[in-house]
Amino acid sequence: MKIHEADARALFAKFGLPVPPSRLVLNAGDARKAAEEIGCPVVVKAQVLVGGRGKAGGVKLASTPDEAGAKAKAIIGMDIKGIKVEKVLVARAVDIASELYVGMVIDRRSRKPLMMVSPAGGIDIEEVARTAPEKILKVVIDPAWGILPFQMRQMTAALSGDKEIAKKIGPILASLYRAFMAVDASLAEINPLVVTPAGEVWAIDAKINIDDSGLYRQKEVAALRDESSEDRGEVEAREAGLSFVKLDGNIGCIVNGAGLAMATMDMIKHFGGEPANFLDIGGSSSPDKVLTAMRIILRDGNVKSILINIFGGITRCDDVALGLIEARKQLGGDVPLVVRLIGTNEDRAREILSGTPLIAAATMEEGVAKAIAAAKR
Repeated sequence: MKIHEADARALFAKFGLPVPPSRLVLNAGDARKAAEEIGCPVVVKAQVLVGGRGKAGGVKLASTPDEAGAKAKAIIGMDIKGIKVEKVLVARAVDIASELYVGMVIDRRSRKPLMMVSPAGGIDIEEVARTAPEKILKVVIDPAWGILPFQMRQMTAALSGDKEIAKKIGPILASLYRAFMAVDASLAEINPLVVTPAGEVWAIDAKINIDDSGLYRQKEVAALRDESSEDRGEVEAREAGLSFVKLDGNIGCIVNGAGLAMATMDMIKHFGGEPANFLDIGGSSSPDKVLTAMRIILRDGNVKSILINIFGGITRCDDVALGLIEARKQLGGDVPLVVRLIGTNEDRAREILSGTPLIAAATMEEGVAKAIAAAKR
């Protein structure tokens, strides 16, 4: 579950992280008032649950309260990656001498929390990893002990050669770790963590994603979910028990099993295509689930073809076939469907789909190739 930056800042502050004062507002008048109370200059930031706000014009600096109101008016109502901006955060701006990166995730290899730090903050950590991987220090933390003293020295030294600054960074790393563990986070990130010319250290950005599996014991955090700022398809998929993530490609994917879904997307990329989504319908797929999956994918106007790749498991191929037939009846459309059904009741599924315009495939490679070709046509 993603939460807004304003809520992530509040959680950071609760755990002692140095967050500049800010106010969440819904209109230009309140933004002006917030800037007066906080003190200018301020940063006006769109509150949407997608990345790329700055590049889209959703983050602006204001030197006066009037300017803050004008910037908020310009941002509220914007469309950022399909999400309408309904509110903005007005936060005190700070002078920046250097920008650092600090983040935490769960390391699947060690099955433990992993803290990543880099002196190259302010840009996507993926870009740093691609262009200058030597600038990223990764430290696996054993939850039984927390951050050990030698690990803290490693990380603070990697972030700053100034001992006084390093002393200020240490408590921030410790607080971020406590926050990450306390809220069952899957990701916690400060980018950038800034050092001012006066030697102060501030967390001027905050991002937290919560592990959905922990929400049952995180009632207060779960209440922060804002479905109005989430992708409509992801909300509908979650309610239907599907795993769905929207991507930027043009080939829709419906697959049973997360591993197969990842392999399918990898193969689409390998053959020169671009997947439009990750969508795992799970093991027990009723026709209604397939219908919902089709509805979600067809809502994306970028989708030019759909690959249904069902292989093994307890998924009934005939249920999938019935769902596809019903989707054709209810949803219509002329998007080509490439279908590979291997597993339980596959012969029955082929009978159901015989005589339809669906494109059959015997292997995953064949299915991917046909889906890419159909998308080009």
